[in-house]
Amino acid sequence: MKAAVLHAQEDLRVEDVTEPAPQRGEVKLRNAYAGICGSDLHAYFDPAGAGLNLDEPHPVTGSLPPQILGHEFSGTVVEVGEGVENVEVGDRVAVWPIYFCGECPACRRGSANVCRTIGFHGLTSHGGGMAEYTTISAAKLHKLPENVDLKMGALVEPMAVAWHAAERTGIEAGQSALIAGAGPIGIGLYFALRARGVENIIVSEPSEARRLAIASVGATNIVDPVSEDLAARVAEATNGDGVDVAFDAAGVGAAVAGGLAALTPGGTVLVVAIHERTMDLHPTQLVLGETTITGALGYLPEDFDAVIDAMSKGLYDAGETWVSEISVDEVPQAIDDLRSGRLMKVLVRH
Repeated sequence: MKAAVLHAQEDLRVEDVTEPAPQRGEVKLRNAYAGICGSDLHAYFDPAGAGLNLDEPHPVTGSLPPQILGHEFSGTVVEVGEGVENVEVGDRVAVWPIYFCGECPACRRGSANVCRTIGFHGLTSHGGGMAEYTTISAAKLHKLPENVDLKMGALVEPMAVAWHAAERTGIEAGQSALIAGAGPIGIGLYFALRARGVENIIVSEPSEARRLAIASVGATNIVDPVSEDLAARVAEATNGDGVDVAFDAAGVGAAVAGGLAALTPGGTVLVVAIHERTMDLHPTQLVLGETTITGALGYLPEDFDAVIDAMSKGLYDAGETWVSEISVDEVPQAIDDLRSGRLMKVLVRH
C-alpha cells in the first residue's frame, strides 16, 4: 500500500509499505482522510525542537523511524481483531491517537494528554493515517453519526484541540473572547466558542487570506493588528471592559502581549499555539489585573465526543476557504506549502 513515510529530518518519502493486520484488541481501518498538522511540520523540519527523538525507541510504543505520518484522521473499519466488541466492520470512525504511559502524575489524574512520555499514532507509532490502511486499538475509536461524513471526521482531532482549550478556560455564554490567529486552530476556537454560546468574539489576524477564511465561517469582528488598532477594537466591542479570555493561536509573542493588554481585570490568557521563540513577560502585568495565564495541550476522549456531537448539530463548516484536499503523492509539496503559509488545513484523501 502507498504511504507518506518520514525516514529522518527533512526526509519524507511516498512509498509502498506492507499492509498491516490487526492484533488482539485492534481493528484495521481503511483510512479516508488524514490531516497534515503543525506537529508534522515540526517533525519534518525540526524534530528535536518538537521534543522528538528519532534515534531512540519511543518509551511507550517502542517505535522508530521510518514512521508513517498522519495522527488526525478518519476511516472505516474493515477488519476486527480478536477480543474487539465495541466496533464492527463498516463503522465509520475518528481516531483519538494518543499513547500514554498510565503511570506518570498526569496519567494518574486522568490527564493523558499531558503524559510525560506522550506518543501519537501517526507520529511515534507503528502506523498512521497517511496510508491506505492502519491498525489501532479499538479503544481509540470514536464512531461518527450518520450526518457526520469522513471528511469532517478527519477534522475532529484539530477541532478537539481548540475545544479542549476553550474548555480549559471555563468561558461561558455572555462572555467575550479575543482569538489571535485565524489558522485551523483559531477557526476551531471560533466554532468551539460559538458552540458554548459565546457571541462577542474578536479575531486578530495579519494575513488577509486567513481573515477571509475565518470570515467565511461566520466571524464578523476581524482585525488586522498590523494596520488597525487592536486595543481600540477590543474596547469598542466590550464597552471598554476588555475581554474575559484571550486565546493565543498564533504562536508569537505579540499575540500573548496583545492578549494580556486586551483583558478585563481577572481575565485569562490561554496559549494553545507552540512557540518557536521565547518572549519577555513582566510578572507585574499578572499582578496588577489578577490575570491568569495558562496553556492547553491536545485533548481528552471526551473532547472528541463533544466535537462530534457539535458537528452532528451542524455547528462546524469544512468549507474550501480553509480546507484543501490532496493525494498522498502531493504530501511532500504540501509540507512546503504549509510552511510558507500558502495553505491552511490540508487533508490527504485515500
